[in-house]
Amino acid sequence: MAPERDASQVATSHLTLEGAPNMAMDGTERRRQRPQDDPAQQAHYSGKKKAHTDKNILLVNEMTSKVVYRGPTEPGKTHDKKATDQAPIAYPINATLDKDTGFQGYEPERILTMQPKKSHEARP
Repeated sequence: MAPERDASQVATSHLTLEGAPNMAMDGTERRRQRPQDDPAQQAHYSGKKKAHTDKNILLVNEMTSKVVYRGPTEPGKTHDKKATDQAPIAYPINATLDKDTGFQGYEPERILTMQPKKSHEARP
């Protein structure tokens, strides 16, 4: 089965309901050919990857390791949280969501979210 592309259908997707609704969210970047015009170059340049990229948000079922949702393709410069806010995802009730620090402040209603804390070694 292909991942859901409509954010409002995620809660009822068969891929979501397999096993417990434990999910993980992350942004992925794919390299792309360098655009020729300057505004497009700036929009697609990802300083993190030091390349021109396209970005998608992925939601994965942790029990089956299958991709449940693939968000719309955004320019590589778009921040993970901003891309997620543009496509409001409908989660199943009582779902858990693991997310990385790129989604700081993203707290959907009725969802238990878990985000790692920075280690003491990483702090200046």
